[in-house]
Amino acid sequence: MVNLFGGLLGNYSEISISELKSQYGIYLTPQEEIRMGFKLVRDAFIITDDRLILIDHQGVTGKKTRVASIHLNSIYEVTMETGGTGFEDCEVTLHYITSPYHKSNNLQTSLYKFEFGKKFNVQPLYTALVSIASENCKRLNS
Repeated sequence: MVNLFGGLLGNYSEISISELKSQYGIYLTPQEEIRMGFKLVRDAFIITDDRLILIDHQGVTGKKTRVASIHLNSIYEVTMETGGTGFEDCEVTLHYITSPYHKSNNLQTSLYKFEFGKKFNVQPLYTALVSIASENCKRLNS
């Protein structure tokens, strides 16, 4: 019941890799491996060894689905906000490059924000993503 309540408030909760593979394995490329994943009531995001897969079930029935990817090599900044007192939730915000050429004079960027319940330990996810962003910044600026 707590996970359902958190989902209704817009907070992600972690789900098992086996459940992710059974529900969303069709969206994986050959040899792509799921590392972890999180789910709202209907929506989900999955972290693989190559990208983040964002799954958005739309409409009343949820049959219409939008699937988007953020490649891990395009993430250049990650911010984290831990939950406070009251109803404040944890947040992780990814800043990533959307233009096809990462080393260009006309970079296009975007951000995506994930919200978790305030009791969710967001630090391991933040640490994993910020280490990816750090390596990307080194690669992009070399």
